[in-house]
Amino acid sequence: MIGAGHAGIEAALAAARLGCETAVFAINLDSVGNMPCNPSIGGTSKGHLVREIDALGGEMGKAADRNTLQTRMLNTGKGPAVHSLRAQIDRRRYSADMKQVLERQERLMLIQAEIVSLTRDADGLWRLTTRLEAEYTAKCVIIATGTFLGGKIFVGDVHYESGPDGMFPATFLAQSLKTLGLPTRRFKTGTPPRVNRRSIDFSRLDVQLGDEHIVPFSFDNQIDIQNTEPCYITYTNEETKRIILENLHRSPLYGGVIDGVGPRYCPSIEDKIVRFAEKERHQLFIEPCGAETKEMYIQGLSSSLPEDVQRAFIRTIPGLEHAQVMRTAYAIEYDCVDPLAMGASLEFHDFAGLYGAGQFNGSSGYEEAAAQGLVAGINAARKVQGKDPVILDRAGSYIGTLIDDLVTKGCSDPYRMMTSRSEYRLLLRQDNADQRLTPLGHEIGLIGEERWQRYQTKLRLIAEESERVRLAVIHPSEALNQMLVSRETSPLEIGVRMIELLKRPQVSYADLTPFDPNRPDLPEEIFEQVEISIKYEGYLKRQEAQVAEMRRLEVKKLPRDLDYSTVTGLRLEAVEKLNKVRPENIGQASRISGVSPADISVLLIRLAGKK
Repeated sequence: MIGAGHAGIEAALAAARLGCETAVFAINLDSVGNMPCNPSIGGTSKGHLVREIDALGGEMGKAADRNTLQTRMLNTGKGPAVHSLRAQIDRRRYSADMKQVLERQERLMLIQAEIVSLTRDADGLWRLTTRLEAEYTAKCVIIATGTFLGGKIFVGDVHYESGPDGMFPATFLAQSLKTLGLPTRRFKTGTPPRVNRRSIDFSRLDVQLGDEHIVPFSFDNQIDIQNTEPCYITYTNEETKRIILENLHRSPLYGGVIDGVGPRYCPSIEDKIVRFAEKERHQLFIEPCGAETKEMYIQGLSSSLPEDVQRAFIRTIPGLEHAQVMRTAYAIEYDCVDPLAMGASLEFHDFAGLYGAGQFNGSSGYEEAAAQGLVAGINAARKVQGKDPVILDRAGSYIGTLIDDLVTKGCSDPYRMMTSRSEYRLLLRQDNADQRLTPLGHEIGLIGEERWQRYQTKLRLIAEESERVRLAVIHPSEALNQMLVSRETSPLEIGVRMIELLKRPQVSYADLTPFDPNRPDLPEEIFEQVEISIKYEGYLKRQEAQVAEMRRLEVKKLPRDLDYSTVTGLRLEAVEKLNKVRPENIGQASRISGVSPADISVLLIRLAGKK
């Protein structure tokens, strides 16, 4: 494993837990599980990824629960498909926690060393050489270099080679990978400034508290999570905007100094000011970095403007008039690979035993990185053990959607997961991630027997409660009818089955509790699952039919060594794209940009003829 960030951690733990001797290399062991940007985990759609990682047997959700400062469920005013958990994390405690998890894991070595060269020997083994000229060999290698690979920092006119948080960049490895023949390109991202808590006027900020009812990331959580720190909200203003616009010529982003492509959905403050010129203000979140530090993170204020300009515009913001900047915002440019060069297992097409994960694959975000790391670690271990790879499809998980998007469509800027990227998001809710993926995690070997039995108990309770609700009768009463009318739905004249009342959009389980004398004492998640399945039954069945059609195409496998230029009837663009992506099945081929329905028909005829 090259890299011990969020991708490298999940990859290493998965491989070691599946029985493989595993080594993890980090330039600096203090960077294990580092959060160089936002000290949080989860958020819209990202919370789905974390719960899926946990359902498969990964570590991120458990570590987040152990190190939470504040937790909130986002989008609760909308349907359950977009509910997403987000937790503010103690970043230093999280890093130390993950380092300990790696240190204690059997069959895993954690090594501080800079890998400067990666080559392949004649016997098929990969050879890794460190800066100190030590050599290691491995059957499989996972590259999870984050933003270290060829890293370069930009602040105004100043730019220099560096990794995130002032660490050394992986400069020699970047050149080695190009020599190897990997198709690399330059992306860039940025991070906001941090200010000292003592210098903030909190009386001018809006307080944002955590949820009263705390939902953990891990389905198997065994600890008591508490909200211990509030977050705060403030806004930029016209003066902030004026200072930024007057100094825009000093931005490396607008001066043409930065070559890398930045994240479309997480722009810098100067980018937001320019792109949304009509907006009078932009919302900012001031969030704690940890329980034992005074550093406060200003979410939404990413910048690469000079340090003096940053200090000037920060002090125009309400509550930050006397802010002491502890860490200056910066942009970082880095090398990553074209993900079209790898398959859905995250193994490279032309380099057997070599895998990529995380920002190295062109994605952004801790959660996206961890999800890919888990899949890469599972598949590298299975390759060593002579087993078939695990391929997650779009209909079964957001992780499958993420990987399919990367290896089928590629990315022209840092990829960020969003609920809108999934056409099956009503099925892929965060609340049912365990029902979708825990059986697979158990089959693979990452879910132990104790957890598996607890999961089986949960399924039994859901089934029993669903049957009870189907048969239970609620009789009319004055109090019940008053409640129904207050919810703008019709009162009862005769008794009806409880399931019929729950089908009404206006009525919830909680509303019926006073009128349900036989309600069992169960965890809230059981009632949640039953209620969602009842209220959305018709929509769920419709999406399940769409999934069945999609999987009908997914089972039609395409030969990995097929030269599409030999397939008569394909358009030239389709031949070029198919030979580059090398889709594993007809379903994946149909999602490649430039491959038309007519091309798919030609492939189906070719497969039928071969049979």
